Amino acid sequence: MDRRVRILVAKPGLDGHDRGAKIIARALRDAGFEVIYTGLHQTPEMIVEAALQEDVDGIGLSILSGAHLVQFPAVIDLLKQRGAGDVVVFGGGIIPEEDIARLGDLGVSRVFTPGATTQEIIRWVQENIRPREVA
Repeated sequence: MDRRVRILVAKPGLDGHDRGAKIIARALRDAGFEVIYTGLHQTPEMIVEAALQEDVDGIGLSILSGAHLVQFPAVIDLLKQRGAGDVVVFGGGIIPEEDIARLGDLGVSRVFTPGATTQEIIRWVQENIRPREVA
């Protein structure tokens, strides 16, 4: 039996603003995805542990603090270390244009910047994330 795509939405680091992450989590849920929202002030370790416990297919990271070049790669590295390198990581927030390609090189599948619509994000998730084979 096919299962719905499971997405973890997380706020890594010290960023205390989560309105956008909550809007994306709700939009993805309303579009038919299973969504787990971790809340504020998550460490990469906490995010990856939750992703593994919930058998997610994708992780959406939201960051406004400027720590994206540290937090995003840390999540990706921990996923690989834990045998879950096939979990798709995407993100959004206040991320300078010049850092987007670098994040891609580090394994981030897509970065959404301010102005991206919820429909654009939903469409991307529909087209790029599939249920993983989980044991």
